[in-house]
Amino acid sequence: MATLAALGMAGAGLTVGAAPSAVAATDSVAKLPISSYAAMVIDSAHERVYVTEDSRSSTDGSIQVYDFEGRKVATLTSSGPVSGMALSEDGGTLYASNHEMIAAYDTQTLTRSVYAYTPWYAYCGRQVAHSGGKVWYTQNFNTSDCYSYTNTLYGVAGGSAYDTKWSAAGRLQLATGDGAPNRLFMGQPPSGAEKDPFLTSFDTGGDTLVRGAARRFADADGKGALNFKDMSVSADGKLLAVADAGYGTRLLNTADLSDADGSYAPLPAGATASAVAFSGDGTYLARGASASGSTADLLVQKADPGSAATPLEFAFEGSLDGDRVAPRGLGWSKDGTRLFAVTTNASGSEYWLHVIQPPAAQYDSRFTGGLSHSPSRAVVGEALAVRGRLTLDGTAPVDPVKVSAVRTDASGTHRLASVEARADGTFTVLDEPDRVGEATYTVSYLGDLTHRPAEDVSLTVPVAKAPTTLTLTAPDEATLGGGVEITGTLGRQGPALEPGATVRVERTDRLGSGALSSVAVGADGTFTVKDLPRTTRTVTYTLSYAGDALHEGATASAQVEVRRR
Repeated sequence: MATLAALGMAGAGLTVGAAPSAVAATDSVAKLPISSYAAMVIDSAHERVYVTEDSRSSTDGSIQVYDFEGRKVATLTSSGPVSGMALSEDGGTLYASNHEMIAAYDTQTLTRSVYAYTPWYAYCGRQVAHSGGKVWYTQNFNTSDCYSYTNTLYGVAGGSAYDTKWSAAGRLQLATGDGAPNRLFMGQPPSGAEKDPFLTSFDTGGDTLVRGAARRFADADGKGALNFKDMSVSADGKLLAVADAGYGTRLLNTADLSDADGSYAPLPAGATASAVAFSGDGTYLARGASASGSTADLLVQKADPGSAATPLEFAFEGSLDGDRVAPRGLGWSKDGTRLFAVTTNASGSEYWLHVIQPPAAQYDSRFTGGLSHSPSRAVVGEALAVRGRLTLDGTAPVDPVKVSAVRTDASGTHRLASVEARADGTFTVLDEPDRVGEATYTVSYLGDLTHRPAEDVSLTVPVAKAPTTLTLTAPDEATLGGGVEITGTLGRQGPALEPGATVRVERTDRLGSGALSSVAVGADGTFTVKDLPRTTRTVTYTLSYAGDALHEGATASAQVEVRRR
């Protein structure tokens, strides 16, 4: 079954680990009566989903029609297999390619008419797009090589198809978007004939098709070439997201196909990009992948690449859901309330249609009770725990939520490891401050698809030098001739002592006080003081460590009774 790895429904004001009583993102699944997959088109005006096969047979084909709840409502027949489809910009006509024509289906009545006969037979199927008020389709003239042989872009004008003279190797893919009404994007999948595939765009607004920006991605050594699977235009027409099986998700500017500012987090380890789709309202981005086991095959996240909100993750496993998202298998309703995903099994012989409804509402989140720390006296180089509590309204994630933290001190801002909140919402951020002075800890929760980010909470902690101790072992008695030997240890908390640390030695007897030679401290903190006393009776040895930039000083004394012999 599909595993939803992000969200669960719970009551208002719940802390993050509450057990869900319902699922915040619903996933309805229909088994498709197809053994191959070519295209999916979403008709939001009539709440229909159209799906076609990628068939090579000469038998009559069909278009499978579902409603927005995943129920099959019709089968549209066609003379010959149907492959590519496109919806007119006004939503009134569905254009579909079969072997010998581009057919037009009235989306209100579902009746078919001939839009244009094509001059060449489409054994390998076609890609179809509608842009600039015109229909465009790809044509392969080879009957045996559908993947590397040259494809040509055709247009339709006045009911007749014509060759635009733009062609390239491989099964060229086309994409359009409501935000870019006169733009047609073309992607070249990898093939034996093309080692450095391209992306390009065309201006479809005039009588002549005009090619715009184009881009290839391989470096001078031939590495990093595009492994194209799918692309999608953002709602405002400014961005193009590309599913690249070798790279992940590329985000480009539609104007010149340059890299856009910002990027999306990598897909989970082991997941290979297969599909991508922006929602029509500009809110979401869906990224499909091929992954095994419990690794996510689908991520639904904020479309804004700057958002760090946690995405919804779906892992498709088994005979009820498919195993992965099919290439070009994602589409949205125009209002962004439903995501449609076509999944397939590992062999590509079975297909499923998922109707996913992301959470419609966002709830508040907040840090409650401020932050506290322990121990009460923070010491440089010693463990410090900063504690707090996160509370989420409405929907609580099934998996633990992570909060992030930074420490700001005199040397700048340092990012700490994110930590998971416990079932009651409490969390503990662990740190070892490495600088004496004030350290300000700022904790953040960036939100997810159902929660707004929490307002950051901060705590300033004074960080003291690490304490040191002097421990001495001295004899009770000694003689003038035998001398005095005192051993000791300089103990410390926090970081290691600076190299070359010494202990100052002062001797006090009945003749007065004076400093002896300082002694070096070994790497293990030990040292030895040797002295020949100058007089009898009580002699006091006072040893002191002055401290360093990170350590406090320490003092200790020992008394020895000195006899003549």
